[in-house]
Amino acid sequence: MVVYSFYIFDRHAECIYKKKWASRPTSTGSRSQQANGLPDGASQQKALSAEDDAKLVFGTIFSLRNMVRKLGGEDDRFISYRTGQYKLHYYETPTSLKFVMVTDTKTNNLRIVLHQIYVSLYVEFVVKNPLSPVEHPRGIGVNCEMFELGVEQFVNASLMS
Repeated sequence: MVVYSFYIFDRHAECIYKKKWASRPTSTGSRSQQANGLPDGASQQKALSAEDDAKLVFGTIFSLRNMVRKLGGEDDRFISYRTGQYKLHYYETPTSLKFVMVTDTKTNNLRIVLHQIYVSLYVEFVVKNPLSPVEHPRGIGVNCEMFELGVEQFVNASLMS
């Protein structure tokens, strides 16, 4: 399994953490695709900045989550979606933190894995850290070395083996 990237968004739609392991494959057809899987009419060859990529990912999950709630009701949940190049996995906490992982298309559902990252790493190293801010205003992200090391080790040990 290949993990391309991992994002955490707070309740204010700010990306507070992002980690990239590998770049996503590009479309091999004549039409290129954007990071959200939609055809790109301008055929952009330049890479998106990390901030723009995070905004596209958040916009995609926000739209899909709202569509699932409108079509299926309040009890239905958006868990993941797949394109020809990647699969996006989604987990939302009760405090509206959004954990997003982008992997290859062959990966099974990672909702439990994202929950484990939240409970075992985020709560332990960020929430319980008295030096870590409760809110992350103006895009000031998670700045905890133990959390970053834990995410790196967790993904390498459990997902990329």
